[in-house]
Amino acid sequence: MVLEEFKTRVLPVKNKLYRFALRFLGNEDEAQDVVQEVFIKAWDRREELHVYRSIEAWCMQVTRNLALNRLKSGHYRKTEELMAGQDVTHGVSPYDETETQDVLRTIDQLLQRLPQAQQQVLQLRDIEGYAYQEISEILDMPLGQVKINLFRARKTLREQLTSINAYGIDQHS
Repeated sequence: MVLEEFKTRVLPVKNKLYRFALRFLGNEDEAQDVVQEVFIKAWDRREELHVYRSIEAWCMQVTRNLALNRLKSGHYRKTEELMAGQDVTHGVSPYDETETQDVLRTIDQLLQRLPQAQQQVLQLRDIEGYAYQEISEILDMPLGQVKINLFRARKTLREQLTSINAYGIDQHS
């Protein structure tokens, strides 16, 4: 694989890899470091990449493995960071902007409560748009388990959001 092919086949997945790593690590700098490591590994193995059916899936799997390795390592510490440097949306009232941020924060908190497998499957399917088979390959998980995890994650989020929107009133009684 020459540099031009690398630029067109590997580099375009940078943002997906970053979001995926960020979901694992919760730290922007750590996520960027993981993405750089993925690109280094991809460049080092550029002559072997043609054997993979999906280079993107391979990159996602490497991202997952590197992020998990960082989480397992003793020197890694997860930090809670405020979302900094976001662009201000023009034409939206401060109230609406605050409400949107509150909703996003709530959804993120609910996602963090899900088991890791459910978080990963939901991220890859609903946010990144991967097919079930690709998710199965990326996470090294049987296809049936991917579907079960996605179903359970969506069901849990739906129930929790319904409960929150009902202001704590249990609608199932």
